[in-house]
Amino acid sequence: MKIQQHKLLIEQVDRRLKSLSALKDVIQPDKGWIHTIRTALKMSLRQLGNKMEISAQSVKEIEQRECDGSITIRSLKEAANALEMKFVYAVVPKDESLEKMIEKKATEIAREIVLRTSNTMRLEDQENSDERIEKAIKEKAIEIINSMPKYLWD
Repeated sequence: MKIQQHKLLIEQVDRRLKSLSALKDVIQPDKGWIHTIRTALKMSLRQLGNKMEISAQSVKEIEQRECDGSITIRSLKEAANALEMKFVYAVVPKDESLEKMIEKKATEIAREIVLRTSNTMRLEDQENSDERIEKAIKEKAIEIINSMPKYLWD
């Protein structure tokens, strides 16, 4: 993929993710969303089961699977639909954006490369100043960001 196309893709994905950024701080209720919403609505296991066309015991198992993380997306969608809600699935960056993730990783790699070279130069009594090293790290990070090499995520 060409560099400009790739940058455009990152920008488009970041725009979509920005609207979801508030979700990264949402804490799942201890008993899961399905149980919490069902009980807030004062809906019994049997009533939700009837809406889903399954038994009350099956609803209880769905709620348990949500808590232990083994529930399927399909089951979550079905439960949300039965609760007259919309299921939303998202993966959001821990950092602000994909762009920030890439910058962070590129800077880490650039720092390793530059410091390795700097160490060799120091051993040869050709040490660079801290300012020159920082400038070289920034330049190398920009180069890595622009080329997006496959080793970026190794």
